[in-house]
Amino acid sequence: MDDLASLREAIVNGNASAAVAETRKILAEGTDAVRVVSEGISPAMAEVGRLFEECEYFVPELLISARATKEVFQLLRPVLVETGAKPKGHIILGTVQGDLHDIGKNLVAAMLEGGGFEVTDLGVDVPPQKFVAAASETRAEIVGLSALLTTTLPAMRSTIDAFGSAGIRDQIKVMVGGAPVTKSYAESIGADAYGENAAVSVQVALRLIGA
Repeated sequence: MDDLASLREAIVNGNASAAVAETRKILAEGTDAVRVVSEGISPAMAEVGRLFEECEYFVPELLISARATKEVFQLLRPVLVETGAKPKGHIILGTVQGDLHDIGKNLVAAMLEGGGFEVTDLGVDVPPQKFVAAASETRAEIVGLSALLTTTLPAMRSTIDAFGSAGIRDQIKVMVGGAPVTKSYAESIGADAYGENAAVSVQVALRLIGA
């Protein structure tokens, strides 16, 4: 019997209360927290991504599944720390300076956490130096830059340039995304990768760390 099937179903359906209750239950039964992530949350969010790619799910469905995942991780993080479990990688996320939109960023954060990454979310309207400071302090492998407004796209270039000025550009992989961002724009500003939507963020991040 698949003891994680109910958890996956709850996440795919965006039922946060059921997902939390199921997580409490399986942890109490002795299920390993790493297994909860790798065999429960990760495949559930991959299924959500597939449904989005095939236009069976839309942004509202992504949001409620992301919310369910976030609440489950509030239970899992202390357990994972106690067991010494290592994440696949560490990613810093933020919406660039001048932009206050966070729906897309929050979706990406949920997908990446579900995919086994540690995520540091700097929030919105993040100046370049804050990204640089966070990258230096945490030694994250990847920085993800989000923007929704065309007028804030130059802040992506400024942030990437700031990594160069700080002398750490070669230590960081930069992925960018958001409604006005295109692959050609990402290439023009020197980003390492472009994600056209939240559903592909895990594959992009895994590729950047060579996994």
